[in-house]
Amino acid sequence: MRMNVPARPGEVDLPPLSARSVVLSLLLGAHPPELPARDLVAGVERFGVGGSTVRAALSRMVAAGDLRRADGVYRLSDRLLERRRRQDDAVHPHTRAWDGDWEMTVITATGRDPADRAGLRTRLNDLRLAELREGVWLRPANLGRPWPVDLDGVVRRFTARPDAPARELAESLWPLDAWARTARALLAHVEGARRPADRFTGLAAVVRHLLADPVLPAVLLPDGWPGAELRALYDQHRRELSAAVLGTAP
Repeated sequence: MRMNVPARPGEVDLPPLSARSVVLSLLLGAHPPELPARDLVAGVERFGVGGSTVRAALSRMVAAGDLRRADGVYRLSDRLLERRRRQDDAVHPHTRAWDGDWEMTVITATGRDPADRAGLRTRLNDLRLAELREGVWLRPANLGRPWPVDLDGVVRRFTARPDAPARELAESLWPLDAWARTARALLAHVEGARRPADRFTGLAAVVRHLLADPVLPAVLLPDGWPGAELRALYDQHRRELSAAVLGTAP
């Protein structure tokens, strides 16, 4: 099972801006992930969203549990803090030298309902594993990420050395060429954007795309892999937008 990629590789999928999406993007990119109400409203207004619309969106997000509000400051909820952690890991993944070993994760639990099975698949994808066949997931052992201990009751983990050439195996597990084409399209879009709103939507798409980067060892990647370039572009433009929109230091 290959990791998620856009339906049309090489094209940029940019949903329209909404008050909620801008609020989340600003908070997900803020360090720490909190902003005073006046700064948040003013920041979103810079993208052409009216203040009353922003305040209504903030109220709905608090009611839905997306945000917490205290003393006039909005903060991400614990659930969205986990999303922010995944976003930060996507932009700055923790890697280690690769010695040729692969992680192999085998689902051993049975009798799970469809929702549980779908949730488990999502979590394994989030761990940057790819499905070789039903219930068997692989990736090179080059990531330094922590393993969720609650998964130990439903999977068994092994270290493996596949007989197949490692690069061929990686190409069969992930759509690397398609990912690279979309990454280059995003690079061109962000670099060519003249309006902050266009750059902002492009950067949001960059983060979504980086979440689908398998973060493979360099020896397994096609020539000219644009992952590092896409991460550097995101870091640069996120700082510049924060400085322009929120008045923070770049």
